[in-house]
Amino acid sequence: MRLLRPDWPAPSTVRALSTTREGGLSTGPYASLNLGDHVGDDPLAVQRNRALLRTQAGLPVEPDWLQQVHGCTVSALPRAPGAECVADASVAFAPGSVCAVMTADCLPVLLCDEAGSVVAAAHAGWRGLAAGVLEATVRRMQRPGEQLLTWLGPAIGPEHFEVGDEVRDTFCAARTEATTAFRRTGQGRWLADLGLLARQRLAELGVCWIGGGEHCTFAEPERFFSYRRDGVSGRMASLIWLEPHPLPDSAAFEPEDERA
Repeated sequence: MRLLRPDWPAPSTVRALSTTREGGLSTGPYASLNLGDHVGDDPLAVQRNRALLRTQAGLPVEPDWLQQVHGCTVSALPRAPGAECVADASVAFAPGSVCAVMTADCLPVLLCDEAGSVVAAAHAGWRGLAAGVLEATVRRMQRPGEQLLTWLGPAIGPEHFEVGDEVRDTFCAARTEATTAFRRTGQGRWLADLGLLARQRLAELGVCWIGGGEHCTFAEPERFFSYRRDGVSGRMASLIWLEPHPLPDSAAFEPEDERA
């Protein structure tokens, strides 16, 4: 199983990663590490993939899987066992919960504070970004932006994310600086930089350390799922959690992992 881990100055109590599509048991368009149970894959294969993830990534508990709807609701963890949650971000202030978001082109954003006392994961597609999912997540973390570290996981890159006037207008009407994140490709069509739009909003919140954003899901078919590219697609997961005690970095860094 090949995992991406943030290359960031987070405290040693903070653990975070993004999966790739490699290392699972699903087949066909879901090959192989599909973690989404809502995309048409064999439910048993998804269950086995999630079990593999928990074991090989050293997760302390099952991730808190959200029912994502491209909104800006933030769930506080832990939740009652078995309770479904419609939300696009989650936050945890103590060990014992794993924040998780699933993506296949949308931008996963992982956050923690410098003290290692709170972590969060946000699902930031263009609708969620425009609705304020990052602002809502930072508010729920109850820490000044200056104390936060953020990492942008794999998402569709600015050379492949084509949108219409309505998407550009939504962002530019709210913030004039958003014009720099769009490049015209034709009448009423634009290439949008999802990562830049997220960085602009995080910077406005006072977040000084923003890393990641190097991987394009659309451009790397052997490594990542992409809904825009394939139509029928599996889902990757980005996860973050708190350990009760500091761990040596090597304790959760296997040879197949990559820093990103």
